[in-house]
Amino acid sequence: MYVSRISRTSLLWSLAAVWSSPVLSFARSTPRFFRVFSFPTAASAIAMTSSTQPSVASTTLVEDPYLWLEDVESKESLDFAKAANDDCLSKLGHPETSSTGSYGKILSVLESDDRIPFVSQYGKDEQGNPILFNFWKDSKNPKGLWRKTTLSSYKSGTPAWEIVLNLDELAKTDDVSWVWKGSRALPRSRDPTDGQKVTRALLSLSRGGSDASHLKEFDLTTNTFVVDQPFVLPEAKTRASYKSRDVLWVGSDFGPDSLTDSGYPRTVREWVRGTNIDDAPTIFEGEQKDVAVSAYISDERTWNGGIYEIYSRSVTFYTSKVWMRKIQPEHLLTPDDPARQNIADPDELTPLDIQDDAEVSLLGNLMLISLRSDWTPVPGGPTYQRGSVIFALTDTFLEKGAAGSTYSVLFKPTDRTAYEYFTATKNYLVLSTMDNVKSKLQFYKIEGETLTLVSDPEAEAQIRDCSVSPVDPYDGSDEFWFTTSDFTTPSTLFLADAARVEGSSATDSFLQEKLRSLPPQYDASNLDVAQQIAVSKDGTEIPYFIIKNKDLKLDGKNPTLLYGYGGFEVSLGPHYIATAGLAWLERGGVYVEANIRGGGEFGPSWHQAALKANRNKAYEDFIAVGEHLIEAGICKPKTLAIRGGSN
Repeated sequence: MYVSRISRTSLLWSLAAVWSSPVLSFARSTPRFFRVFSFPTAASAIAMTSSTQPSVASTTLVEDPYLWLEDVESKESLDFAKAANDDCLSKLGHPETSSTGSYGKILSVLESDDRIPFVSQYGKDEQGNPILFNFWKDSKNPKGLWRKTTLSSYKSGTPAWEIVLNLDELAKTDDVSWVWKGSRALPRSRDPTDGQKVTRALLSLSRGGSDASHLKEFDLTTNTFVVDQPFVLPEAKTRASYKSRDVLWVGSDFGPDSLTDSGYPRTVREWVRGTNIDDAPTIFEGEQKDVAVSAYISDERTWNGGIYEIYSRSVTFYTSKVWMRKIQPEHLLTPDDPARQNIADPDELTPLDIQDDAEVSLLGNLMLISLRSDWTPVPGGPTYQRGSVIFALTDTFLEKGAAGSTYSVLFKPTDRTAYEYFTATKNYLVLSTMDNVKSKLQFYKIEGETLTLVSDPEAEAQIRDCSVSPVDPYDGSDEFWFTTSDFTTPSTLFLADAARVEGSSATDSFLQEKLRSLPPQYDASNLDVAQQIAVSKDGTEIPYFIIKNKDLKLDGKNPTLLYGYGGFEVSLGPHYIATAGLAWLERGGVYVEANIRGGGEFGPSWHQAALKANRNKAYEDFIAVGEHLIEAGICKPKTLAIRGGSN
């Protein structure tokens, strides 16, 4: 059976068996309280007693008896981990001695081939049928198969897959443990050889799964690697994309000064097919202390507003500097192409005078700006609050700058709402937001320089996770893939059509056809999912989701597992919890996820509220949820276990 090493490791740390665990006490305390319990094992939870619990009223420094755990590779720490694992497996069932315990059940879920084969469209065949690509791994092909089928075959439920590349066979032939890192296709509009098909793709393959990858060019018409003057690069943390069929933009390890201090590309070169990469001119570069640099051509869906080159310096994890310029289609060709000879060189790059922590996207002739800080682009004009999404005309912005542009608001957050992402079909923009950590989609008609809301603005948000992506990102279609799940319902994939929303007030009126649905991995028939609110130490309301039996007795005796994250602007929204369902909920436990500050549930402000000197807010929020569970009679300190990460 196929299971990766990371799956087995994650399995050990993801299980929590406190049915006979020592006591966990909750009290208002310093962050050190949680540092003690952040070590990733809940099966052997450490009791907090009065002798080790720091006092809120006292200012006396208390020696941390668990500082030795800070050295994670010391003999003491490794012995502790082994003992904790042994204790955990003795309760859950060891894989070598039991296939009926929790361990065996969860392992079967992690190894299951019951997965949705998600696809990406790469062009069309001779009859105009969309061609869908999928990368698939199973017990027979642990390294994976890159395969394709048509949309009509995919919709049948039993698609006829054609193998494009067998990575297991390639690894055997090359005697290299290749690991698939992804593909990047040559867009049809930049390929003069065929207007329908996608003919080339760049593949990233790493040896043994390392961060660095080999770049290899693949011919999708013959299902073989390109032989005649291919784009090939050795192992490095390479970033590459097609400018056109015979021109590549690439950042890689070109020797001294070509990488940032973070080990990522510092320069971008324009590499023409058939030439030596060492002779390729540098077209953009960042600073040594940057995280990385990148360059790309605007998405084909934006070309009705023009073609743009976008260059970016990722200065930090959250900030970047961006430059743009508008070009003509001929500028995509090689410098010596006859069609380019009478075309003037493009304008100089224009630096975008926006905030470093804002994100810029292009849609047609519109520039969408997602704000992480308040911004007043026009002196004396309105201030747009952080978390907002605004838009302006791209050409006007490039010509007149931020102060000379006119802005419209696509999304304005409240204390309980946040922007997640947007995607676009041919005629519609689909906006995904969170309303009190519940999912909400809104649809806008793209009408030249305006975006008009066509969906019901009063539609209620739902306790679910959903994702939206266009079926064909490079062609004219309003169809999109819609995937949804929640705590008790596994993923379901639909084919949807944005045009169905207009004139309809029905819930999910965009749904067109159900394509795939995963089978349930645990019995959720008697479970109830609810959202509750706890109040943190400073009065802030902290939402949390609780999944429990419908007939649960509020006697404080229920084993309860509380999970929180609160980092990197990551939102803990509803999602299917197969392993927790099997090992915890089916056995009568209560599962809770807390939306503490430091995450992104309510936008940038929620994340920024628990940074640096305010990091304690994340711990106080987590404590508040634990105390609320106790006050509600869900559990008692001795029946409450906690899990978390990044704190």
